[in-house]
Formats: sequence, structure tokens, C-alpha cells
Amino acid sequence: MKFMHTWKTKSNSPEETEQLGEQIGAHLRGGEVIELVSDLGGGKTAFTRGLARGFGSKDHVASPTFTISREYHADKRTLYHFDFYRLGEPGIMSAELAEIVGDPHAVVVVEWSDIVRHVLPEHRLTIKLTHTGETARAIEITYPPELEYLMPKET
Repeated sequence: MKFMHTWKTKSNSPEETEQLGEQIGAHLRGGEVIELVSDLGGGKTAFTRGLARGFGSKDHVASPTFTISREYHADKRTLYHFDFYRLGEPGIMSAELAEIVGDPHAVVVVEWSDIVRHVLPEHRLTIKLTHTGETARAIEITYPPELEYLMPKET
């Protein structure tokens, strides 16, 4: 395992979680993989909504829990959002994910990644959202040095 950085912050509302996603999304270049880790209702969709907006997409963002995947378009790039919560086995979705990972015109966001962890690259952003109150979250982002450009700048 290579050296990883950790960045921590707090969010007091879904809007703040969305704003953090937007800040990170504004720096996406394509080719990145983002793993979202939290319990149900942890803020993953709010974060992804902001991420897609920052990425430049005007598409409506919704949870892919029942569809497994959704796509959001921005110029010639695509943000792929996968949610493997309802899958017991990855099946063909593992192959589909493997094809997209590394595409320089794609950004991949994965929720409930345990069953596809073998497909995810080591150099990914892992964002853990933990409930600290009804709408408050502790957010911990782990990332390798080569993805530091995605991190919000402290003001």
C-alpha cells in the first residue's frame, strides 16, 4: 500500500456536503475514481450532486440504488455513479466498471464498493461520511499524493 494523505472536515447540513462535492468536482480532470463510504442516509447522494455540478453537469442527480448505475454528462466527459448496495455478487457490473476505470474522459463514483474492490485502483479518493447528528457529518478523505489537486484549499 502506498503512502496516503488524510483530510478531515465537518458538514452541518446536506447543503454543506453538496458544497464540498462541488469544490472537489470543479477540479476533476477525468480518469479519477472516488469511493464513497457511509451508512444509509449518510450523504453520498448529496455529495455526488455537488460533485456532478462542480464537474460541469446540468443533469439531475439521483441515487442509483435501484438502477445500480447512472451517468451524468459534462462536455465530452461523463461521471459514472455506481451503487452496489443491492448486489450480492458483482457479476457483469464488475466487468463494466473495469472497462470504465482509467478512461481519461470518465470519472467513476462508487458506493458500497466491497464487492468490486478488486476492480478499483489503489490511487483513488476514498470519502467516508459518518453521522454525527441528524444532518451533521464528519467527513474523512483519504487520497494518494497524485490526487492532491482535488482537495479543497483551506481559506
